[in-house]
Amino acid sequence: MSGLTVVVGAAIVRDGLLLAQQRAYPEAAAGRWELPGGRVEPGESEAAAVVRECQEELGVDVAVHDRIGADVPLPGGDLVLHIHAATLTDPGAEPVAREHRALRWIPAADLNDLNWLEADRILLPDLHALLAGPEH
Repeated sequence: MSGLTVVVGAAIVRDGLLLAQQRAYPEAAAGRWELPGGRVEPGESEAAAVVRECQEELGVDVAVHDRIGADVPLPGGDLVLHIHAATLTDPGAEPVAREHRALRWIPAADLNDLNWLEADRILLPDLHALLAGPEH
């Protein structure tokens, strides 16, 4: 794993629904859907990066749970995506799309209908299993 930069994503589940966000940019990705997240900073744990990214992108605090799915190589060759299950620390908090075009809470039945970025699409079976599993 040395030489790889880890990008984390948060699979935030509330009431059996998964939070997805729609990209506003860059143009090639605009309108496509992804999980919240971003790069892990030097010296930062993956869990801390998930918490920071959710605060920055959504304005909410999350509790980070287990990793889900396999490592997903990202374009560029030196990036790898790790997804972590997460829940809102305040179940009544409403995430805000600070850097994205839109947010949606998605039921399992609609997951395959979204135009996901390729890296997130690879994880759809894992996201289905997360939504079908015991409530976090």
